[in-house]
Amino acid sequence: MIRSYKKLFDNNKNWVLDRNTSDPEFFTSLAHGQSPEFLWIGCSDSRVPANEVTGTAPGDIFVTRNIANMVVHTDMSMLSVLDYSINVLGVKHVMVVGHYGCGGVKAAMGTKQVGLIDNWLRNIKDVYRLHEKELDAIDNDHDRFNRLVELNVREQVLNLTKTSIVQNAWANGQDLLVHGLIYDVHTGLLKDLDISIGDISKVKSVYKFDVDYSLQ
Repeated sequence: MIRSYKKLFDNNKNWVLDRNTSDPEFFTSLAHGQSPEFLWIGCSDSRVPANEVTGTAPGDIFVTRNIANMVVHTDMSMLSVLDYSINVLGVKHVMVVGHYGCGGVKAAMGTKQVGLIDNWLRNIKDVYRLHEKELDAIDNDHDRFNRLVELNVREQVLNLTKTSIVQNAWANGQDLLVHGLIYDVHTGLLKDLDISIGDISKVKSVYKFDVDYSLQ
């Protein structure tokens, strides 16, 4: 057990050596700060590392992760990351990234109690309820599972647009796009769900906040 833990430090030293060999100024530049264009809201699944999947370097993507890449309006951690990335770092793209084979989505499709996480998974069950007619019409369990993964990403994108953080950014004239993506663990490829939203026009009126333009 200790051996596997210590292995992480050996790997770290090798990584530093490789970085310094290929770019002697890498860590000096990185220490000056970050200016990422992207916020990645992903699943905690260990098979979906944001930088490696996208071929980007440290400092390129701001990341927050939770079970099944959820945007829950009572999750202060996620909201704090969202606020900081938009209002301090000035990211231009917020991406909800789900993945096929998601254990959280799979568990939400069943009735077995898992534990504390059941309260979190109930949010995914709500997604199923919203799209119950479509999902129940899919006979193949695997295809229904994949479709719920996609629909869950779609609903989390919509949840982002319902936040005052995103709406105020748009009202203030910030260039900000919200995207939905799926990562296929079988192929390693990212799939754009073509549900990008860049302004308030696609937000239902009941979710729109009044904006005091006199404060701008």
